[in-house]
Formats: sequence, structure tokens, C-alpha cells
Amino acid sequence: MKIGNVEVKVSILSIGVFVVFTIFLLVASVYSAEVRSQLIWLIPGLFMLLVIPIALNYMSRREYADITPAYEAEAKTVRVKLINENMIGKPVRIEGVVEKVRFRFLNRPQFIVADRSGEISCKMFTNPIEDIHEHDVVEVLGMVIHRYVAVGDPVINCVSIKKIERKSGPEKER
Repeated sequence: MKIGNVEVKVSILSIGVFVVFTIFLLVASVYSAEVRSQLIWLIPGLFMLLVIPIALNYMSRREYADITPAYEAEAKTVRVKLINENMIGKPVRIEGVVEKVRFRFLNRPQFIVADRSGEISCKMFTNPIEDIHEHDVVEVLGMVIHRYVAVGDPVINCVSIKKIERKSGPEKER
């Protein structure tokens, strides 16, 4: 779904919750006259179960789109091995291969990105513009943060992740 120039993706979990509560509402309204009298409150509540996740996703995607140019200008390209505690709060750019994708169904994907020096977790708080899968070569823009609020190893709070072309080595001549 597109709102303005922002592509919005609703998580499968949000759709599942909406469907389950719709079924509950239908079953309850068939068996209870009291529920039918309360439909004026229940239907808008059910509607909000779908609208709130859409609105949150829209706001997140729009915010990420707005701050990406600032990160592109400020971020320094680094190797994964060089990311450490001293870089907390600094924007970085890394290039690597996606080894794992987790939590995509929650619209909060976490990508494990590796280059030749190591691997790092790149967390996003909304789905990226492109569909990123395992073994894709990507460029990640983000800020180095602690894994947990104030503690843990450094990870990247990903603002933008996009596919790039594989860099092939020099071709061997015969």
C-alpha cells in the first residue's frame, strides 16, 4: 500500500490479530444480543487494530526516508571488525553479505551482515524499501548503538539497507 510517496507494509502479525478478533466479534455477535448492542464501540476498535500498525509503519518509513540523506553525507565506510564501543553514536556505512534475516514478520527485521573481517547485527525498526534476503550483497547506513539500551556489544541501528552489485575480482586470463 502506498500513502503519498511512502510505501507502507503491514506485518503478517498485525493482519493475523485483526482476523482473529474479527472472528471473535462475529462469533460473539451471533451468540449474544448484548454484543450486538455494543457494535458501535467494537467495530471502531477492530478497525483501529489495523489502522494503528499502518500509521506507525508509515511514520517510521517516512522518518527513515527523511534522515537517510543526512546519514549518507556523514557516514564513514568502515569494516565490521573496526566497529567497537568507541564508535557508539557515530554514523557508519558498511558493505557486506546478508547471512541471516530475523523478525521480518514483525516489521522489525534484524540482518546479520558480514564482510571479510567479521559479522554484525543490523537492526531496523521498520521494513526496508527493498526486499532483502539471505546472500544479498548490501550497503548498510546506520548508527552504532549498544545491543540493549545501555549495555551489550555494538550493533548498527540501520536507517537504510539496499542491495548493491557484487564486486567481482579481476578476471583470470587464460
